[in-house]
Amino acid sequence: MELLRRLWRQDEGQDIAEYAVMLAVILVIVVGTVRLIGSNANTVFSSVASSIQ
Repeated sequence: MELLRRLWRQDEGQDIAEYAVMLAVILVIVVGTVRLIGSNANTVFSSVASSIQ
């Protein structure tokens, strides 16, 4: 029972979980942005390459 009380009072586990959630959200945003920019950049490079030829 004392172990549960100590775990309930400690905030370290909650901090780690919050950081993990923030990291997951940031990774989703970064991956989505890279995919969006990557597909748009591919389209732009293709149109530039076709206009050069």
